[in-house]
Amino acid sequence: MLVDSHCHLDRLDLAAHGGSLDAALDAARACGVGHFLCIGVSADNAAAVKALAEAHSDVDCSVGVHPLDVEPDAVPALDWLLGELAHPRVVAIGETGLDYHYQPESAALQQQAFRLHLEAARLTGKPLVVHTRAARADTLQLLREAALPQAGVLHCFTEDWEMARAALDLGFYISLSGIVTFRNAEALREVARRVPADRLLVETDAPYLAPVPHRGKPNLPQYVREVAEFLAELRGVSFETLAEQTTDNFRRLFPLARVVC
Repeated sequence: MLVDSHCHLDRLDLAAHGGSLDAALDAARACGVGHFLCIGVSADNAAAVKALAEAHSDVDCSVGVHPLDVEPDAVPALDWLLGELAHPRVVAIGETGLDYHYQPESAALQQQAFRLHLEAARLTGKPLVVHTRAARADTLQLLREAALPQAGVLHCFTEDWEMARAALDLGFYISLSGIVTFRNAEALREVARRVPADRLLVETDAPYLAPVPHRGKPNLPQYVREVAEFLAELRGVSFETLAEQTTDNFRRLFPLARVVC
């Protein structure tokens, strides 16, 4: 069994499945995907991801505010976040983090929001789902300052081994998406070869970043199998071994998720 450890089920392009989310989930299940973590990105979609988790026994969710969704006049309030995290199907915090690639001018605002999510993690013990792009030093610095006792994950990892090793040293997991299949991603493939087996997750980040040979098309949770198959070959292990290990890792990182064999 596989877990799609990071997908946006409320944002999928469902044209390939006749507009039906149920059909899209069934297609993923037919590919061996047994669980889905639906990710929150803003206060506006918190209700949607919780509703999806409530409606499907193999879906859990996270709640948080993506760094590119933080508004100058609407930094998320800690009380709001803690209230959302109390929901029984919310098993993680995020996605949160820093993204200076698109909005370097909002670095201070993003850091303020990231610190709030880190405090929520300290108070609740729930794991963090971290987005980081073009913000390596600040991301690692804030994670070190927080010194959280529980782990989290750097999702859709695109950085080099140096950053991966620093995150691993902090107790974090590394999640790889379809980007690892891209032709120009050799540096990322080197990271994929070196991540310890017990710290590796797989994801789609659907509807974004579909793996080869679907690149440029809407991504779907069913394609997490193709990411896993690619990683298994890259790491020199069987698909079954990689699927079992990454599912075990997901269970360990997200102990509140309702993952069944």
